[in-house]
Amino acid sequence: MSVIEYRRATPADAAGIVRLMSDPQVFAGLMQTPYPGVEAWRKRLEQQVEQQDGLHLLALEDGELIASGGIHGYGWVLRRRHAAGLGICVARERQDQGIGSEMMKRLLDWADNWAGYLRIELNVYADNERAIALYRRCGFVMEGTYRAYALRDGAYVDSYSMARFHPSPPKLPQ
Repeated sequence: MSVIEYRRATPADAAGIVRLMSDPQVFAGLMQTPYPGVEAWRKRLEQQVEQQDGLHLLALEDGELIASGGIHGYGWVLRRRHAAGLGICVARERQDQGIGSEMMKRLLDWADNWAGYLRIELNVYADNERAIALYRRCGFVMEGTYRAYALRDGAYVDSYSMARFHPSPPKLPQ
């Protein structure tokens, strides 16, 4: 069995991210627009290199990108520095194999133990039962429903707002 490598995304990963997110079954669960461009993703990844308040994590197997996930802080909004947003996607053929769970474990470890975020937020399409179940297993709770949140394939779809608070926020030394 192959070993899965987990590492931070770099601008050189743009083409792999575009391939992953271009799969119609993966894309259907994302808030992205169709036909992502390699150059646009490269620029996005170049900006992320400079950002210290986020992590864009990739999972690769035999050099092939099989999952992408990120936590990105809201540091530009002074009163939201304690919170960050999360997004994740897993290649269609690797879903239901624990890759998403491992990505979430690693992302939340970084958020809790290295970035010090108190609150992690996400939006998920209301019909994405697999993702909702994963998020619940990771401690996320439902906070609300956005009606007609996004246009997907010619139809408006609802989205749920979910959040997870740090399970054991850091304490000051005695």
